[in-house]
Formats: sequence, C-alpha cells, structure tokens
Amino acid sequence: MSERFLAAYSIVATVALMAVLLCGFAEARKTAEFDEVTVHRLNVVEPDGTIRMVLSNKANAPGAYIKNKEYAHDSRKSAGLLFYDDEGTEDGGLIYGLDRGADGKVIGSNVHLSFDKYMQDQIFTVDAGRDGDKDHSELTMQDRGDYPITDAIEADHRISRLPESERAAEWEKFRAAHPGDHKRVLLGRAEDGSSRLALKDAEGRDRIVMRVTADGSATVQILGADGKVVDEMPRRDKVLPTRP
Repeated sequence: MSERFLAAYSIVATVALMAVLLCGFAEARKTAEFDEVTVHRLNVVEPDGTIRMVLSNKANAPGAYIKNKEYAHDSRKSAGLLFYDDEGTEDGGLIYGLDRGADGKVIGSNVHLSFDKYMQDQIFTVDAGRDGDKDHSELTMQDRGDYPITDAIEADHRISRLPESERAAEWEKFRAAHPGDHKRVLLGRAEDGSSRLALKDAEGRDRIVMRVTADGSATVQILGADGKVVDEMPRRDKVLPTRP
C-alpha cells in the first residue's frame, strides 16, 4: 500500500470523523434536559427572531410588542407570561403581583388574565384580587373599535406629558375620534360582597342587570337605552333607578 494512498485514506477518515462529531454536537445543541433552571426572563422566538412568548419577572417585564417592535409600557410592573401572534404582536397574557403602600406594606394583590383582539387591546379578561381587606373577582367581555392599538399607544405617550388638568379632556377627544370601545358583559363579585351580571348594548349601556347583595337580596332589571328601568323582578310599587 503506497504512502500516497495511506495519506489520502488518513485525510478522508479524519474528515469523516470530524463530520460525525460535528453532527453529534449540532444534534446535542437542539435538545437539553435540566432538573432546574433559574432565569430573570425567558423569550421564545421563531427562527427569524419574531417574538412569540415572554416569561418574565417584574424587573425585566417587556414593553408592548406591535409587529415585533417594542414600545414603552410604563404601567406594566408585574411578573407574568405574555403571548404574541405570528407577527410578533401581543395578543394576551397572565400577569400578577402585589400593591404596596408608601411604607412598603402590602395593601392589595392582583391577578389578570386577558386575550386581545388582533392589533387591538383586550376583549376578554379575568381579574381577581384584594384591596385592603376586600376581595373582588370579575370576568368581562368587550368590544374594541376598528383602529390600530398604535393610535392608543401614541395618544398615551402624548397625553401623559400634558398637565394633569388637561388629560381628561384630551382622552375624551381621543375616544370621540376612536369609537367602539365598550364593555358588553360583566360578571363579578364586588368588594361590597355582592355579585352582579350585566349585559350591555353596543354603546356600553346596561340593558339587563342581575344582582345579589351581600345579605342575599336578589333583583333582575331590564333597562331602556336611556338607563331607566323598564321592568324589574321582584316587582315593587315604585320602580327604582338603576345603580351603576
């Protein structure tokens, strides 16, 4: 066997061995098993980098992602799990945390689960928590206007810089130019111990309200578009106006 043949054979064998080893390492990098992992934030992305899910602590909470671009979200100060659609736009999540007073003592707690309309804000939410010594829980369904959420984000950044005395009027102007945001269904347990189901019309006005107070008194009201009670159970000698 010639030296040239042995040299060629050695080169081919070495290349083949390296290929096997590299393939093995590449395969090993695809999967891994851990007994425990400690992280501050975990991002799940598509192969092209599009964000799909974020699991984060409070300190590293993300801003608002719209079409894979992150915008500031100053009011997001909770740990949680956020979901994003195929375009990298937020479409729901679960957040939770505590509220503390100036002295650092816990004065409340909150848990919030929501699902969003495409390129808009939340349309289905579940909330629960405690404010002082009073508990509350609520499920809501709502309509969202046919405008992109970026309009609301830009308005929030602009209005938040205005003097506080001017903000309410500016938000009224925004809502007038961007109609369609109204609660449609509300089911919850209020902090006063009562439970309530409210069915609303397309303008967000109560039309059917069922309520049970903390002492067990129950009422069912049917209301007109003007907010006045049309009918009520149990019937009374004098129909009372609806309560907010």
